[in-house]
Amino acid sequence: MRAVRIHAHGGPEALAVDELPVPRPGPGELLIRTAVAGVGRPDVRLTRAAHVTLPHAPGGDVAGRVEAVGHGVSGWEVGDRVVALAFGGAYAEFVTVPAAFAAPVPDGVDDEAAVVLVRCGQVALGVLRAARLEAGESVLVTAAAGGVGHLAVQLARVLGASRVVAAIGVSVPAKAEALRSVGADEVVTYADLAADGVEPVDVVADGTGGDVQAAALAALAPFGRLVAFSATTPRVDVDQLRLNARIVIGFAMAHYAGGRPEVYARHRAELWELYRDGRLRPLVDSVRPLEKAGDAHRALESRENIGRVLLRVS
Repeated sequence: MRAVRIHAHGGPEALAVDELPVPRPGPGELLIRTAVAGVGRPDVRLTRAAHVTLPHAPGGDVAGRVEAVGHGVSGWEVGDRVVALAFGGAYAEFVTVPAAFAAPVPDGVDDEAAVVLVRCGQVALGVLRAARLEAGESVLVTAAAGGVGHLAVQLARVLGASRVVAAIGVSVPAKAEALRSVGADEVVTYADLAADGVEPVDVVADGTGGDVQAAALAALAPFGRLVAFSATTPRVDVDQLRLNARIVIGFAMAHYAGGRPEVYARHRAELWELYRDGRLRPLVDSVRPLEKAGDAHRALESRENIGRVLLRVS
């Protein structure tokens, strides 16, 4: 089978297509014939991480059909449509995944939408629920044009936010137009945030970290909550949190999916329903062939994408 791996730490140029044997599912696993794979920023960052053992096969979210069922797995048949989280080897014609992180794809949901919703949707909804967003509150979303961000903008509106502010790196008319079309009231740049150009908000969904997170934290109103779900974060001054009555929450999907499977399943059902009702519109920036995985990584590193970047595998 064809599979994309990296053999040296580096950027998009390090990705190469290898010929590998088709894996066999172990106990508790499914083997999926991959149709579409999602490319996420955390997986892109790992290609440059010195601690990652080589060769490295990036993980991601995948949609396709069940090819084989491992020992101890019930409820699945060969040929079933499936969407799942793969912790490695996602950019490949076949991938094994834990059955616990796989779900059937309902009728009326195509592979591209399923891939966007299975992880990005879960993160966006989980972050807003972790923030305990209440109807009438205001929300700021950083990295708003990304896979998670554009869904967080929409879900904030679905959950009753009175004002949704979308923050992006630089002013790009196409990004601003897309974000307004899915529910943003305001679109601001990170420079605007740093210059205190945003009215205080009750909730921040931060997928950027660094200086942007520090500026977003400063934009929180008293009793506001910032949820960090991606990228590196600066040190937080607890005294400043206390003095301003602000809260910072960390969100990691692996802990959430593994530790609260009943909530994970409930959120998944909610996302399917919102999509089928037309209240949630996943944006797909591009669908590239497997051989162009490096270009997909390059698009994410340059933050040029509007919505999710996908690979068409088969």
